[in-house]
Amino acid sequence: MSHEIHLSAALGAVRHACRVARAIQQDLGRVREITKDDRSPVTVADFAVQAIVAMAIRGIGQETRIVGEEYTAELRRDEHAAVLEAVVAAVHTYRPGVSAEEVLDAIDTCNHDASAEAYWALDPIDGTKGFLRGQQYAIALARIEDGRVVLGVMGCPNLPADFSRPLEKPDTHGTIYGAVHQGGAWELPADEPSAQRNPIAAAAEPIGEGLRICESVEKTHSKRSDAARIVEAFGGPAQPVRLDSQCKYAVVARGQADAYLRMPASRTYVEKIWDHAAGSIIATEAGAVVTDITGAALDFTHGRQLETNRGIVCAAPHAHGRIIEAIDRLGIGATV
Repeated sequence: MSHEIHLSAALGAVRHACRVARAIQQDLGRVREITKDDRSPVTVADFAVQAIVAMAIRGIGQETRIVGEEYTAELRRDEHAAVLEAVVAAVHTYRPGVSAEEVLDAIDTCNHDASAEAYWALDPIDGTKGFLRGQQYAIALARIEDGRVVLGVMGCPNLPADFSRPLEKPDTHGTIYGAVHQGGAWELPADEPSAQRNPIAAAAEPIGEGLRICESVEKTHSKRSDAARIVEAFGGPAQPVRLDSQCKYAVVARGQADAYLRMPASRTYVEKIWDHAAGSIIATEAGAVVTDITGAALDFTHGRQLETNRGIVCAAPHAHGRIIEAIDRLGIGATV
């Protein structure tokens, strides 16, 4: 089956999922009132998006394997009936009339262990806290074949395509990014499915004095002090752009930042494939270089985790080699 068929299905799935997630995020108060739980809106969005994507991918008409984050054991419990009801209502905006059991079954089809030659990796709502703050989050879907990411689609419902707009504020349209192996990367408005795909490219030269990086808002996701040391080694002002989710890959891929740095904050933490598969192919197809902090390529042949990698360096070609050299020279990650 050609990648064009896979891409079409993935685009349709992510486009619908963006619309549903946006509606939930814009109505956080009502969802919280119904479910009696402050974190429930992102739970509802996670489950609804996973169900929608599973239904769309299954519609291709072949055996579908999806590695997803969510499972329904808790959702099936009586005390979570209100959350389930909200999830089903959200899915109905995509596929009216499906039963609660059909929604639950769709969510649970995303239980593959990443052992097959070909499968999908899904992060339904990447950037939980960004979602709850009304800021950036992403819906990330990628196809992996023979241990290589061959296709990625990432919906960023709040990310403006216009560089002049502030990244910390939600955009009216949002942006979808996509890439196919050796086919380049592109963007289009999230709310205009028939819009033309606009090619994107990583920065060909430094975006300003020093190194302009983006990193996670959450301090636990990356060791900021190490990132600061790297920026200092380049000279220039340290003004990192902080935003949640794989949107950071898109910011580098479209030439708005020189690099995205995710420095290891713990020796025991292992990156998950769904946190990087879609973003990494979009960035690499846009001309960026994506490796771990040692300069090794991301290895998707070890199941659900990037077992052999530590940290992430996604950077424009002009910066990547110098960043890896700085990491080695400064001994970053050696004791973490």
